[in-house]
Amino acid sequence: MSATLLKVKGLKVAYGGIQAVKGADFEVHEGELVSLIGSNGAGKTTTMKAITGTLPLNAGDIEYLGKSIAGQGPWDLVQQGLAMVPEGRGVFTRMSIIENLQMGAYIRTDTSGIADDIEKMFTIFPRLRERKDQLAGTLSGGEQQMLAMGRALMSRPKVLLLDEPSMGLSPLMVDKIFEVVRDVYAQGVTVLLVEQNARRALAIANRGYVMESGIITMKGLGKDLLEDPKVRAAYLGE
Repeated sequence: MSATLLKVKGLKVAYGGIQAVKGADFEVHEGELVSLIGSNGAGKTTTMKAITGTLPLNAGDIEYLGKSIAGQGPWDLVQQGLAMVPEGRGVFTRMSIIENLQMGAYIRTDTSGIADDIEKMFTIFPRLRERKDQLAGTLSGGEQQMLAMGRALMSRPKVLLLDEPSMGLSPLMVDKIFEVVRDVYAQGVTVLLVEQNARRALAIANRGYVMESGIITMKGLGKDLLEDPKVRAAYLGE
């Protein structure tokens, strides 16, 4: 079995005075695309914020490459190869597309490599090339999502964390975003995907976890969870 890159053990996190995560356990192995699904308010985004150092842990631990990263800030984690595309995208609205992409590479010093990777992002997201000097705040939601993903990839992450990438997007743009997630994964980036669109998330996942009320209640291969009657009834509207 491939190495475990990310391991969440007994994670408890409070958010806004509420115990949002109540003892979650899951892991992501090298070369996997893992989907974490669950209804709104299940604790998925809080879990992602804890992993990336933007929310403190109440209990438990998070290991990355076999070492605890609990208490480390986002800056340290990006340098170690963990990059996140947050819910709501979080692009720098008053900066241009090209400046946003350059910001994604702030930990790097290889100028020619950065230029090559910006070109690569424009190949993955042709729409960004057309608008490269446009301010990010003037882009559509889908274009901002593409930019947020491109910016995260500029750090050349080992693990890409995606929090609700399809939220609020048109069906056509959702198709494009999932296509890009598949492509990024095919290029060797390990992906942890948090997504309310359970059908789409499980369809592309090697493995999946179901989170309910702050704990993991089910786990299995993506294709098996997709066929599970409980998952189908709760998340696929069947």
